[in-house]
Amino acid sequence: MDIEVIKDAILTGNWFMSQHARLRAGKRMISDTDIIIALMNGEIIEDYPHDPRGSSCLVLGYQRENRPIHIVCSQDSSRSIVIITVYEPEPPKWINERTRGEKDAAE
Repeated sequence: MDIEVIKDAILTGNWFMSQHARLRAGKRMISDTDIIIALMNGEIIEDYPHDPRGSSCLVLGYQRENRPIHIVCSQDSSRSIVIITVYEPEPPKWINERTRGEKDAAE
């Protein structure tokens, strides 16, 4: 995936959140606005071309209070961006927003 394709889809309203992402965002108090801001200033930090659910990627972006947010995205057959999940990178899975924890790095 390409970050410019994701940004274009956001700007044109050609995106949606999976039910899983909607639930996770709600539990984590991450609004749609936070997600849009994070995607628009984001960068792809991991690419998952062989994901069993279809090619996807992990985007790191920052919302209004400069809080890091991870957003896993894919593209469906109609070229819409699908937000699969969203979360804040936290220990022990993440050392910081760019570095996986020891356990995850080995998996």
